[in-house]
Amino acid sequence: MLEIRDLHVSYGKVSAVRGVSATASPGRVTLVLGANGAGKTTTLRTVAGLSSPDSGDILLDGVSLTGLPAHRVLKRGISLVPEGRKVFGSLTVAENLRLGGLVASKKAREESLAMVYGMFPILEERQSGPAGLLSGGEQQMLAFGRSLMSQPAFILMDEPSMGLAPAIVDRVMDCVRDIADRGIGVLMVEQNAEAGMKIADDVVVVNRGESVYSGPVDEARDHSSVVLAFLGEAALTES
Repeated sequence: MLEIRDLHVSYGKVSAVRGVSATASPGRVTLVLGANGAGKTTTLRTVAGLSSPDSGDILLDGVSLTGLPAHRVLKRGISLVPEGRKVFGSLTVAENLRLGGLVASKKAREESLAMVYGMFPILEERQSGPAGLLSGGEQQMLAFGRSLMSQPAFILMDEPSMGLAPAIVDRVMDCVRDIADRGIGVLMVEQNAEAGMKIADDVVVVNRGESVYSGPVDEARDHSSVVLAFLGEAALTES
């Protein structure tokens, strides 16, 4: 289990996170919701070791990861799919994937590559081409695949639907669900609340740097006063 306990993070004198607590479990999608500037991305970056917390704790299976640098967090089993995908456009698809597996053994890399190509056949078809020529949806699949190459126990996802055409969003969310169904825990920040709640198991709502609600997605829908306060009517619309 991945646990975030009373996390506080600041940038200089600006307090970005003021007490976020959340948990994510293997095989489940935990959706983090909140308005822009609520502290969601900072929370993910801190868990990934890219930002340093002022206080609080981050634990993986009861062992603290707080303050570890990003490469050690990755080796412990937590990978990040950043906002905007951040693929290396001048490198080939295969080269992008190999970069994601640098912390793994050769055997693990081979196993992971076979799994990634099985999940995303388009990546195998285009493995020799530049990643920059992929469509937005295909680049998001590449970002997922690159993250999977390290064989993580948990994946942190920051706005995976950002910038994608509406017709592609559901496909990308299906990929998120598929990853969780393979036993990997997903902690996902997603501004498209309606799309995220379709595939999520649990919801955490963050407001002004504080977590104000946490629970199963079905119960979150019942807490309309909480969800509507941050996300609007669309967040409660059933498919």
